[in-house]
Amino acid sequence: MLFVYVGTDRLKARDEMNEAAEAVSRKAGARIMRVTDASGLTDLEAALRGRGMFGEARVVIFDGVLENEEMRAPLLAAFPFIAQSGEHFFMFEERTDAATRETIQKHAHSYKKFDAAKRKEQTTVFALANALKKGDKKALWISLERELSRGGKPEALHGVLFWGAKQMVLSSAVGSRERVRGERLLAELAELPHESRRQNFPLDYALLRFALSVA
Repeated sequence: MLFVYVGTDRLKARDEMNEAAEAVSRKAGARIMRVTDASGLTDLEAALRGRGMFGEARVVIFDGVLENEEMRAPLLAAFPFIAQSGEHFFMFEERTDAATRETIQKHAHSYKKFDAAKRKEQTTVFALANALKKGDKKALWISLERELSRGGKPEALHGVLFWGAKQMVLSSAVGSRERVRGERLLAELAELPHESRRQNFPLDYALLRFALSVA
């Protein structure tokens, strides 16, 4: 089954998606498998392969995957399989074109859109992305701590930081110092959730530690 969350209010959409996925995970005793636009085609293929007859139960999250050109077509083609699967698939996309939206809605068990509280969302995203771009450890740490204390989900905040690093790469010249720094931050952020799980270290603490290491 496919549960879809879309909209420009990234924090709220991701918060609700992650809460729903975690609830299913707890109830079914299933591990959460997360594929993002920073993942590779092999990660997507592993997610779509299914758990098999004797594999462990899974809850799969696709976060911004349609933004990755390499993974976009394979994921769209897999929607009929996902819709009929006994596993739970959760998906977040900020924006989709009309044709893609129609395809998603055709196969989604549920489809929720989050475009409310635009001013707050823009302020939060700008504050985090701006602090990351400037390499301002103090401002980044304070912004993260404030959002976490308000109940912001670490996964959603990680997504905002990843978006900010991606904007640095897209807006800078190839080979420039800014481009190289943005690519390094993207790689570090892509690895952060995996490192957090490997070290059994909560993602919120990992984000705050990342903030203090930003240069």
